[in-house]
Amino acid sequence: MTSAIVLAAGSGKRMNSQTAKQFLKIRDKEVLYYSLKVFEESPLVDKIILVTKEEDIEYCRTEIVEKNKLKKIMNIIPGGRERYDSVHAGLSLLSKNIDKEEDIVLIHDGARPFITETMINDSVMAAKKYGACSVGVPVKDTIKIIDENGFSVETPNRNFLYQIQTPQTFMLNLILKAYGEFEKDSNHNITDDTMLVEQYTGVNSKIIFGAYENIKITTPDDMEIAEKLVEKFFKKIKKSC
Repeated sequence: MTSAIVLAAGSGKRMNSQTAKQFLKIRDKEVLYYSLKVFEESPLVDKIILVTKEEDIEYCRTEIVEKNKLKKIMNIIPGGRERYDSVHAGLSLLSKNIDKEEDIVLIHDGARPFITETMINDSVMAAKKYGACSVGVPVKDTIKIIDENGFSVETPNRNFLYQIQTPQTFMLNLILKAYGEFEKDSNHNITDDTMLVEQYTGVNSKIIFGAYENIKITTPDDMEIAEKLVEKFFKKIKKSC
């Protein structure tokens, strides 16, 4: 069984919008719709759990899931205060229905509309082989590590630096184990699920190539980029709209 947890409990603070970023529209479709549609059409994905705010559950059900006839979304559940709380909510639901030890889970940010079928396929294959995987892209710029006063103290070799994206994909039992250990720890300084798995299980994540177009919608500038990028994906989406 391969499941996808799609996170859509974010806000629009940096977007300077009263509408949460995942519900802003590109070509009359919510940002969230695009990634859900790709998971829906993937032959590898058996079911989808959508995690959103309590007050947005009905909107997601009627205006996104039912309106667009998305059949693989088995549950729409409320998320938590932090990202990891929302992931944990989705994982807790999956933990009640583990099919086999080979079960896979993809965790994806609903504010990343330009995931592709190739990313899903490659992620599932890598997770089966290595246990943990994330898509990402090599950084293009020189990166500096600075001290507390703003002075450069180190320049890492950018040949070994990747900008991490989602989906992040895991053997379900592995990430459940990681979250079990995480719950016992008072230090919750975790920024993504690969970091959590690495810290609490010792399993390093395989990083595979995603796409520079796989942007996360965060600011108004990102929406302008997304409007242009959707042209590249629009023909495929248009057929099913």
